[in-house]
Amino acid sequence: MALVLLPGLNNLIEDISEEKKLPSQVVEAALREALLKGYERYRKTLYLGISEDPFEEDYFSNFDVGLDLDDEGYRVLASKIIVEDVESDDHQIAIAEVMQVADDAQVGDTVVLDVTPEKEDFGRMAAATTKQVLAQKLRDQQRRMIQEEFADLEDPVLTARVIRFERQSVIMAVSSGLGRPEVEAELPRRDQLPNDNYRANATFKVFLKEVSEIPRRGPQLFVSRSNAGLVVYLFENEVPEIQEGSVRIVAVAREANPPSRAVGPRTKVAVDSIEREVDPVGACIGARGSRIQQVVNELRGEKIDVIRWSSDPVQYICNSLSPARVEVVRLVDPEGQHAHVLVPPDQLSLAIGREGQNVRLAARLTGWKIDIKNSQEYDQATEDSEVAELISQREEEESLQREAEQRLEAEQAARAEEDARLRELYPLPEDEQDFQDNQLSVIDSNEAEAESSETNSSIDSDSSETENDESDIEKTNEEAVTDEDKMISEEEGTR
Repeated sequence: MALVLLPGLNNLIEDISEEKKLPSQVVEAALREALLKGYERYRKTLYLGISEDPFEEDYFSNFDVGLDLDDEGYRVLASKIIVEDVESDDHQIAIAEVMQVADDAQVGDTVVLDVTPEKEDFGRMAAATTKQVLAQKLRDQQRRMIQEEFADLEDPVLTARVIRFERQSVIMAVSSGLGRPEVEAELPRRDQLPNDNYRANATFKVFLKEVSEIPRRGPQLFVSRSNAGLVVYLFENEVPEIQEGSVRIVAVAREANPPSRAVGPRTKVAVDSIEREVDPVGACIGARGSRIQQVVNELRGEKIDVIRWSSDPVQYICNSLSPARVEVVRLVDPEGQHAHVLVPPDQLSLAIGREGQNVRLAARLTGWKIDIKNSQEYDQATEDSEVAELISQREEEESLQREAEQRLEAEQAARAEEDARLRELYPLPEDEQDFQDNQLSVIDSNEAEAESSETNSSIDSDSSETENDESDIEKTNEEAVTDEDKMISEEEGTR
């Protein structure tokens, strides 16, 4: 068959490559695969209404499509094996037919033949299949390239540009590096900041939260403005001491989307210094607050508290409740990490914070359960009694948890033992195979031992036969000597 012309093929590949941000080689491979699927559809439509589909799943595995970019067309090629008698026209060819064009052909060789149908015969259904498969293959290639490009990024914070809005999500354009094409990323409603103004073409710093591996029609990347990793990144960029390693961020507690609109977003950051002469809090704040102000501006006015980390839980809890002034910290249950914090009456609302935000962030930052108490109304005996009940309740719950775990382990062990017993009574096919293999190995070892014992017994019998033969020879010699003596004595008597 002649080449099926596709006018403008080169321009089509270039346009798709530019639009989908894919290499031209990838587009060509997707087009070849789509045309092959279209040819399969064309062949199957020939049997519609006539007979059942005779094609198996891998029937067209020996077919391929060759693109001719110079002449702008394509051919369908089939690899066929040379045989004496043809059983399948799509997979085999008679040697007599091949000998007409190649005298040196032999049975078993493979030849490639042009089986391209006429363009008019290709059909509407085959063309539609080609179009659908091409679109699907291009989407798959896009998804695969995005996953490979963004999955192993060393820097998870990207610069994003607002493109459009879909429902409550913001679709943004992000790039993995200089010179790389932009791809779409989704910023869900729960990961947005309440103070952000997401207008078209506005740029933001976003944290790469997830690279989806599930086939989706929309973006494969999910970014966040509320992730604590964004705060860490911004401090690392603004504070040289963090980059050098003399100051480190120990913990971050962030509430970017408070439960109430009356409460604004807030973050607490615990920092520590490796060198004694370096003030970690001062290094993060900067001269006249210049460094922390850059972070606040990027987060659109979010309140940020930088506190000093301490290995002493009492001091760490005091620092975490900043800016409130704390009088006493009582670690009422160190094992359960429960503390009572006593503050003056005028510091009570400041320590708790609006709708409990300050103490809530302090508890997340330290990992301790913190109860704010009025120092003038605090009754230590009553509080200790209540705490003792809480400790007793906690210990009882832990005991019940341990007992439940032990029962679960015992049930699992009993179940495993019962399964083993049942497998002995009713072996599964793989168990029977193992049993047969073991039996065969035992039989082989027994046969080997039997052969060894037979060999040893034959050797013993041969040696015993040899000993018997030697004794018979000795006996014969003795009898001959005795007969000779009798003959000599008889001769002497006759004389």
